[in-house]
Amino acid sequence: MSYNILLIAPTSFFADYGSHVRILEEARILQKLGNRITICTYHSGQDVDDLAIERTAGIPWRKGYEVGSSWHKIAFDVLLLMKCAAVAKRLKPDVIHAFLHEGALIGYLLSPPKGNVPLVLDFQGSLTGEMIDHKFLRPNSLSYHLLYRLEKLLTRLPQAIIANSHHAAELLVNQFGCDRRKIHIVPDCVDSTRFRPDVVDEEERLALRAKLGIPPERKIVAYLGLLAEYQGIDLLLRAAIHLLRVCSNVHFLVMGFPNVEHYRKMAERLSLAEHITFTGRIPYEKAPSYLALGDVAVAPKISATEGSGKLLNYMAMGLPVVAFDTPVSQEYLGEQGVYAPVGDALALAKALEALLDNPTRSRELGRQLRERATRHYLWSEAGKKILQVYREICDESHDPSYGRGVTPSRDR
Repeated sequence: MSYNILLIAPTSFFADYGSHVRILEEARILQKLGNRITICTYHSGQDVDDLAIERTAGIPWRKGYEVGSSWHKIAFDVLLLMKCAAVAKRLKPDVIHAFLHEGALIGYLLSPPKGNVPLVLDFQGSLTGEMIDHKFLRPNSLSYHLLYRLEKLLTRLPQAIIANSHHAAELLVNQFGCDRRKIHIVPDCVDSTRFRPDVVDEEERLALRAKLGIPPERKIVAYLGLLAEYQGIDLLLRAAIHLLRVCSNVHFLVMGFPNVEHYRKMAERLSLAEHITFTGRIPYEKAPSYLALGDVAVAPKISATEGSGKLLNYMAMGLPVVAFDTPVSQEYLGEQGVYAPVGDALALAKALEALLDNPTRSRELGRQLRERATRHYLWSEAGKKILQVYREICDESHDPSYGRGVTPSRDR
């Protein structure tokens, strides 16, 4: 059975990072599996050729939308609600698939339980946790407690929740009191045909290194993702200081945005400028070519509530990975990951040094991680799991008890 699906993306889709990649790849695989996909999102962002995207009007005092939390999002979300209402009236979707908590609220307002259009929340991490990571909220402040209560309410509105990791599922149950029966784990995945070790040949690799000004004799530590404190970039620069004291033929290739100038100046102050290249934003379609330059990949993220999709890209590229020892890193990398205690820059440097000094072990770990990615984290399998969620909740939406405060049994 195919479905007419309204995807609500309360962000400036598409941009080349994190949750946007998940939205993109889920939309693509669901469309490939025969479903009709319409994405409602903010007015700014990159269009994607093969996807139907409906955008809001802009607001005169905010032409763009930056990464992170902002009170301006309230205005964006009001406009998104209006756009979604118009699109839903025209398209009459079978399922509303909402990303992020704002999307869940908009989806609920469009389709309360009596409306018989089930709502799915694609849970990417804690809303209040992210706000604390972005320093938008202070822990234990009045604003935090009010927003935490709102978050708790929003996670209980959907008929089903798709969590991107087992860690996220446990967070929903233990911290927000969600019904475990409503939660379905669909991990972040990777397109292993695009992200693969042989994506560029040696001539192309050398040409790209030269373009970036990286000396040919240096080993490369690669990072691709957002540049922010909660992503561990400050700690990565401190680790670079330790590593370069004992291993001078190393170069750090730091790819991503925002805050590029902030971290470039920080690197200069730390006397790292000669051993680090900041590329800025890397288009998603070019990410494999740039990652192919790496000898080792690093994931210094310290957030305790978010996923880490970059790990899957590293794994599919056959790169050995050093990460901080978080539940999500352990879940994705397993025994093939190399870990440092969270927040310990010196331990991170030592872990990188150990891999760079042992190319044989590095290659073997990279090979095993590539195998792990292609076995467990493919979007084709994720698409099938999402369709199974749709089937369950669409069956329930036609149950006579649906919308009367009774949860139909799943044991059918």
